[in-house]
Amino acid sequence: MELLTIGTFAKASRLSPKALRLYDELGLLTPARVDPVTGYRLYAPEQLDQARLVAWLRRLGMPLARIQQVCTLEAGPAAEEIRAFWAQVEVDTAARRDLATFLIDHLSWKDPAMSPTAKPLGIRYAALSDTGLVRESNQDTAYAGSRLLAVADGFGSGGAPASTAAVDALKSLETDSIPVGNLLNVLEDAIDQAKQAVHGVSGLGPSSEDAGTTLTAMLWTGSQLALVHIGDSRVYLLRDGELFQITHDHTMVQSMVDEGRLSPEEAASHPQRSLLIRALGQGADSTPDMRLHDAQQGDRYLLCSDGLSTVVSTEEIHRVLSDISEPEQAVRELIALANGSGGPDNVSCVVADVTELQQ
Repeated sequence: MELLTIGTFAKASRLSPKALRLYDELGLLTPARVDPVTGYRLYAPEQLDQARLVAWLRRLGMPLARIQQVCTLEAGPAAEEIRAFWAQVEVDTAARRDLATFLIDHLSWKDPAMSPTAKPLGIRYAALSDTGLVRESNQDTAYAGSRLLAVADGFGSGGAPASTAAVDALKSLETDSIPVGNLLNVLEDAIDQAKQAVHGVSGLGPSSEDAGTTLTAMLWTGSQLALVHIGDSRVYLLRDGELFQITHDHTMVQSMVDEGRLSPEEAASHPQRSLLIRALGQGADSTPDMRLHDAQQGDRYLLCSDGLSTVVSTEEIHRVLSDISEPEQAVRELIALANGSGGPDNVSCVVADVTELQQ
């Protein structure tokens, strides 16, 4: 068998000699023979398929450690691993796209109040939290005010104080005057304060490492709602009769759905469907999703903990939000539906309607 020099092999595999030397050092692509005198690397022709696969995976942006794992697999499992990797890339790209959209909207936005034809808008709202029928205590916190709407779902031994601390840290947004050009920085600072507040209270308990909370909040700016979201509480928007979920669950199961490893139907009954991959807590990834929503008269927003969304169908949520006009009555009906389905968890709801201000 005639071996190929590193130069010839590099040209045939479309990998540089420098890359081949690196992959040899990492044990990813070991030469068939190394000359004991010159140290010159020689490769077998049958190694070209693996080298080309490495080159293609590098073009995908796959990390070397994961490429090494793929190269140890048979064709079928290797294809599944590549599919899962690319699905995660698309999720990460979508998250960056949302942030880019936020920045573009934030920097290019013009206050409609400047227009003499713009109708001044406000919100009317209601919030309610309930222990449910199974849990001994309520670790949820729900809040609604003239500017701030928030739901936090605590977990662990210090879940209740953690969720309360997270929401309390945002309440300064109710009274602070926020310049339009400073909105993004204000939201980022508020999340940092919430994170510190959660760490402060969870660190006091005997089992602080397992304590934390989700946090989903919206800040009313007068014509827009700025969303910050960490965890698996949700926001739904009812607009023109259609219901949209405008948050993405930060759970292990949802990431498996995103990667194509689970169907949505399988995810709904998965035993680990509540396992979070983002939250406010010790050692947790607390990176928030952030988004701006231009408000329209007649919009209705629902913020809820998973005590509602996991036991009450989207169709029933849609029906209540469409049929019941008063926010207070709507939140009571939604919680009654959750408890009517067994009330296995704490349940919290905030309903806010965008309305024209009476002058």
